[in-house]
Amino acid sequence: MITNRIKNLQKRLSNAQAALILSDANRFYLTGFHSSAGFVFVTADGADFYTDFRYYEMAKKAVRSCKVTLLTNTIGQINELIAKYGVTELFIETNSVSVSDFNLYKSRFDNVSVADTDFLDKALCELRSVKNKTEIEYIKSAQKLTDDTFSYILDKISVGRTEKEIMLDMEFYLRRLGSEGVSFDFIVVSGKNSSLPHGVPTDKKIEKGDFVTMDFGAVVNGYRSDMTRTVAVGEVTAEMKKVYETVLAAQNAAFDVIAPNAVCRDVDRAARDLINGAGYEGCFGHGLGHSVGIEIHENPSFNTRCETKLAEGMILTVEPGIYLENRFGARIEDMVLITENGFENLTKSDKNLIIL
Repeated sequence: MITNRIKNLQKRLSNAQAALILSDANRFYLTGFHSSAGFVFVTADGADFYTDFRYYEMAKKAVRSCKVTLLTNTIGQINELIAKYGVTELFIETNSVSVSDFNLYKSRFDNVSVADTDFLDKALCELRSVKNKTEIEYIKSAQKLTDDTFSYILDKISVGRTEKEIMLDMEFYLRRLGSEGVSFDFIVVSGKNSSLPHGVPTDKKIEKGDFVTMDFGAVVNGYRSDMTRTVAVGEVTAEMKKVYETVLAAQNAAFDVIAPNAVCRDVDRAARDLINGAGYEGCFGHGLGHSVGIEIHENPSFNTRCETKLAEGMILTVEPGIYLENRFGARIEDMVLITENGFENLTKSDKNLIIL
């Protein structure tokens, strides 16, 4: 599986070109091995993974897609590879390399042109955007843990508990279920705080009449899940119910458009137009969704600009929301897998308005 990823990247390189991969996520994608240091060097007919002493013994046993070598001198060893493979043009991840590092590479790498294009970023993004069967199963497993955690926490949300307490309860339970960690820092916000799309859990206590929005996910074999649910405590006003139902209708409007070859921005427009038409223009200020995989935010995305066409094997979130400043907000988020004829919703938790 992972060896095929190397081969697919190699097909994009000529005999005199090489790709230098330094970012943690792309290094993991091409090796299947977690490490905080090292690099992958790929040419049309070679693939090398260099990692330091902390990981070297484990990497030798685990990595099959690349030749594994002990990292002792990054610049010197990259120059050795440049000479070994006769490389004249080197591609790097320009989207994640600092200007100072880029200038360092240009000055320290011998007899090679360091390209300042985003060729490598686009190539890796395109490869990672479509998940294979194994990746899909990992993400499905992560989402199953997430759904189970939502079912668990419903009985733990009550008047008087704080946002932080609920967040910690969710995280500990998710880890007990077997998650490798958290997909991202959980969002648990209530009452006025629920108008903050990326609010941070606080010591605020849950009150009767609050919306509680929870955005969270699990990690299985390095792959992540992401879901959001908004529930009410005790009672809701007519306006709160209208907001919630509008958000749910907006998500369903997006679902009506999602299919292979649909353009991402058109999916976003379907949900956004419904929210605006319901009288909430300006209250949905973020994109409709994003791809999920090794990282929580991958490409393509559902937003007003993305012109990528959906393809079978892509996994994206669909997360419309309405946020009324200093009053309350609601968001509903599912993950969908693009299939041959439409999509599969990977998120199974109830979306009817739950009043606890």
